[in-house]
Amino acid sequence: MMKYNIYNKVKKAGHHAFLIPLSAFLFASCSDFLDKAPDDRVELATENQIIMLLTGSYPDSNYGWFCELSSDNVMDLNSEHYPIDGSAKQSLTHYNLSSSGRQDDEAYRFEPVKSSTSSDTPGGMWSSTYLTINSVNEVLEGINQLTDNGRQMTPQLSAAKGEALLIRAYCHFILVNIFSQAYKNEEASKNDIGIPYITEVINTVDDTYSRSNVTETYKKIVADLEEGLKNISNINYEKPKWHFNEDAAHAFAARVYLFLHQWDKVVEHANMVLGTDNTQLQPKFFDYAPLDDCSYLDDFATVWQTPYDFNNLMLIDTYSTIFRKSRYRYEQGSLSARAIYFHNAPMWRGWVGNPSAFVSGLFGSRDYGFEPGWIGEQFQYTDKVAGIGYAHTIRREFTLMELLLERAEAKVNLGDLAGASEDLCTYHLGTMNFSEKTKMTYAANNNMMPLTDDMIKSWFAKNTSTNYNCFDNWDFLKNMDPNWNIPENAVPYMNCVNYWRRYETNFTGKRFFDLKRWGMEYYHVYGNNTSTGVQNDTLRMTWNDPRRALEIPQDAIAAGMEPSQPASLTTDTTSHVKPASMNLDDLRMN
Repeated sequence: MMKYNIYNKVKKAGHHAFLIPLSAFLFASCSDFLDKAPDDRVELATENQIIMLLTGSYPDSNYGWFCELSSDNVMDLNSEHYPIDGSAKQSLTHYNLSSSGRQDDEAYRFEPVKSSTSSDTPGGMWSSTYLTINSVNEVLEGINQLTDNGRQMTPQLSAAKGEALLIRAYCHFILVNIFSQAYKNEEASKNDIGIPYITEVINTVDDTYSRSNVTETYKKIVADLEEGLKNISNINYEKPKWHFNEDAAHAFAARVYLFLHQWDKVVEHANMVLGTDNTQLQPKFFDYAPLDDCSYLDDFATVWQTPYDFNNLMLIDTYSTIFRKSRYRYEQGSLSARAIYFHNAPMWRGWVGNPSAFVSGLFGSRDYGFEPGWIGEQFQYTDKVAGIGYAHTIRREFTLMELLLERAEAKVNLGDLAGASEDLCTYHLGTMNFSEKTKMTYAANNNMMPLTDDMIKSWFAKNTSTNYNCFDNWDFLKNMDPNWNIPENAVPYMNCVNYWRRYETNFTGKRFFDLKRWGMEYYHVYGNNTSTGVQNDTLRMTWNDPRRALEIPQDAIAAGMEPSQPASLTTDTTSHVKPASMNLDDLRMN
């Protein structure tokens, strides 16, 4: 009989390749919080015990915050910047705010995060994800031992095998997109360091693992993905949205193939979930109506993160304080907030901005920054009298609306611009799934007009100071892959994909993945207080910057694992800008 303890199976030792510190993870989700079975100690002697172990075998860290800090979605409010309100007087201002921790300063400055390995850091994500991988490898080993001993491969065991393989593929997919360079093409990505792909249970402290390369990492991800798809079923669970259910599995496949530029497969797997008749989709998109009755953050969080909304395909429970961290020095303010929410566009009138942003539960102020309701906490009390417990943030990891945008991007790359236009316009209709009362309010103010193909071909066709997230061309994709071409007539549609993806994936960390895989160049403005005032340091991120691969934990490097970044970065990526020389176009963040 095999016995498994999820907390002590992976050990920290001198020659261990990925050295997972467990002190911060010595707790499990309580069954009364999300109706999940605890994974304290499971004896894998029966089919049911295997299924029980899978219930808790998902990463409990959250990559959202540190990836947002690494993207262009947040800014430093201590730098001199313009107000969020584009209709206000455009005068520079700055604040003197503290960050939520030194790890945020490190991430925002594109430095290795050395000061913390908490749940919202790269080190925490590394530890939690490899711990999960070891857990699912124990499940797969348990299934093999049961069947080797004559146990029949029942539908339940087959579904458990499929889920375990998909979790393993997903975990490595997240790791390679955080700690490695983005996939370019098969040959070029052989030159980029990957991540250890672990397919066996870690039983000894002497195991060592190679990081291989990005191409090989993706080949293993695809192998697990395709084998998992053959076996996946919803048979084992009453609440499948906390697991890799059938729809989530195909959504994950579409995302992997999108990153691999295999456009036909993106459409194929997206169609398995979305179908081919877009007129049937809008009722399945997120329902904004219940938000009318919300007043507090946890109210909004409950609505957004519910497993009962058709739009949510898979949810992952994480220990995270992302909402709290986003209310300090680094926020979605000034021009970054304009690029996402607050600007004029053909779908609404005036500066007021995207109606769905306001209906969704947008917390903050125009002087500082904003956070959306979908990252709100759900607090699990361990002692209500003392007011202590664990902060949970539920990640909506796969949704119908994001999947639709992924299909639209694939169609742009396939040259199916009519199909891409239909998906993009359908997506926008989904952002207006309001209550009748809210619809009437926005319609009366001319602030709710459906996106049309003509709007895409006009407003999204050019890069100006008011057309955010738009480029004159997408030739920078050729840096990633010489064969990646967006012809001139497709540019408006690719701009529209970028525009909506930035909104849809906001505060999930996926914007960082998009910036990497598209090879977009961007920068951070960091405010340095000096004796003569504030000096803005502009930290530039070029398309091939080695810092796009976040650094692995320091203890893993100390144990002998190859780092993600070279020991010394020779590229000059910092410039000093005098505030008086700034203008709106200088600081516009596309």
